[in-house]
Amino acid sequence: MEPELIHKTKYLDPQPAVTRNHFGQTINSNVIFLICILLIAIVLTVYMQAGNHQFLNYDDDVYVTSNPNVAGGITRNNILWAFTSFDAANWHPITWLSHMADVQFYGMNPRGHHLTNVAVHTVSSLFLLLLLLRLTGAVWQSSFVAALFALHPLHVESVAWVAERKDVLSAFFWLLTLLFYAKFTTKRKYSLYFLSLFSFVLGLMSKPMLVTLPLVMLLMDFWPLERVRQSEQKIRRHRFDRIISLAKEKIPFFACSLFSAAVTIYAQQKGEAIQGLEVISFKLRIENALSAYVKYVGKTIWPHDLAVLYPFPLSFPLWQVISSLLVLLFLSVTAIRVGRLRPYLPVGWFWFLVTLVPVIGLIKVGVQSMADRYSYIPSIGLFIMAAWGVPDLTKGLRHRKGILALLACAVIIASTVLTWQQLRYWRDNISLYRHTLQVTTGNSWINYNLGLALASAGDLDAAIQEYQKALLISPNNSNIHNNLGMALVRKGDTDEGIRELREALLLTPDNVEAHNNLGSAFAIKGDMDAAIQEFREAVVLNPNNTGAHYNLGKALAQKRSRRQVDSIKQNR
Repeated sequence: MEPELIHKTKYLDPQPAVTRNHFGQTINSNVIFLICILLIAIVLTVYMQAGNHQFLNYDDDVYVTSNPNVAGGITRNNILWAFTSFDAANWHPITWLSHMADVQFYGMNPRGHHLTNVAVHTVSSLFLLLLLLRLTGAVWQSSFVAALFALHPLHVESVAWVAERKDVLSAFFWLLTLLFYAKFTTKRKYSLYFLSLFSFVLGLMSKPMLVTLPLVMLLMDFWPLERVRQSEQKIRRHRFDRIISLAKEKIPFFACSLFSAAVTIYAQQKGEAIQGLEVISFKLRIENALSAYVKYVGKTIWPHDLAVLYPFPLSFPLWQVISSLLVLLFLSVTAIRVGRLRPYLPVGWFWFLVTLVPVIGLIKVGVQSMADRYSYIPSIGLFIMAAWGVPDLTKGLRHRKGILALLACAVIIASTVLTWQQLRYWRDNISLYRHTLQVTTGNSWINYNLGLALASAGDLDAAIQEYQKALLISPNNSNIHNNLGMALVRKGDTDEGIRELREALLLTPDNVEAHNNLGSAFAIKGDMDAAIQEFREAVVLNPNNTGAHYNLGKALAQKRSRRQVDSIKQNR
């Protein structure tokens, strides 16, 4: 008899689904899928509470609630406006279009606007995970970095603030650009190169902070892409030529960055957002930059006393400036020295340093010394250093895997709890500003905004107190005098309100709102001639101010009516 043949097929010995990273290493696709699902579930569980939050009176009005172009939704004229406008002292048409789309779908219901931010942030977290997996194949390190990015308390500001849509959008396109770029470096298909460039342009049109991305791409060529090391020759000249070649490859990216930077500076100058050296000296800017770098590192490691606005101090202690400089020099030199053996350290560190340059305050925009939202992309570099550095430091340790797993879980759980708590402060104006005043000092801008929120809620006594606290810090702020004056008028103290409004106009004679408000105060007193004069001044200063036109017309009608009444009385 012929022996029976046994046929073996692949179906009798199933293999797990796998994918390959940048270097051809296999990764279990099922594990990646489960990690992605878990990451999505945790992020949505934590951030869904943002759907119950309100709009803020801090820039949400500029970007959405009081912006007629955005409030009109997606129309031909509004799209044209988005690409030609320098409103909010920026040129970011993609950000404007995203807000218009939200209005188109959700109207002025803040829930939809907040949840769009949450959705973009969630997708960006997945992009970061997939990018690091593709480049390194390190499943757990990549997952840890993505989880920290998704759940770190410093990132609450970027996600929970509707006006910071530009932040989450720019990070989305930042990571998408790097995903296309990573694939281009292996496939060498120029369609991928142009997709990467196109994504980069969309990112710049969301927020110009992406101008440093070409430098980060060069860092990635060093690690983890290893495009420099793979081509290193015994003669250093060959390696230098390779670096120059990689830089030339990114010339279109650098050109887009230069164009975006030029447009941004123009927009901010037009919007009078850039403060001159006569306001804040270059020496003070350098001192703030050095201190801020170290504070960002500190708040990344220990995220405490987080605030929507950190006021710019009038001076810095010499010890603080010198110690900050020494810390930065030490970390930079150390990262470079160990770079050959642990290349992720210089890449992560200089990712952090370089990406903060546009917002570190050397070109001074706004009243803040630093901001949590500015760490949204830069912190990824610090996360990379920790994710790859701690396992290297613990080599040879007994039960190393278990200890690392427990440590990673503890960090992620702590971040999740702190993020949940931080999100609660963002539920409305009053909650956010009162928390900020608890953790900062000398914060007149927040006292002022809290006063606006309290006045809007009808609590005039509390609003007046906040305006007065703000004036103790910033006595020459015309807007604070203006709003204090109107609060006093609304409360019934018209004479004191008029004094405050006149003080506002002494400080800023072309303050249209103060002229309009002073006219309203005179009208309440019955002095229609003075009221008409103030309304006319407001109309001359801003012919498009419909409120001033309305008040002027009403005052003229009332004056005419009084004349008619007086004439009838005289004839009798």
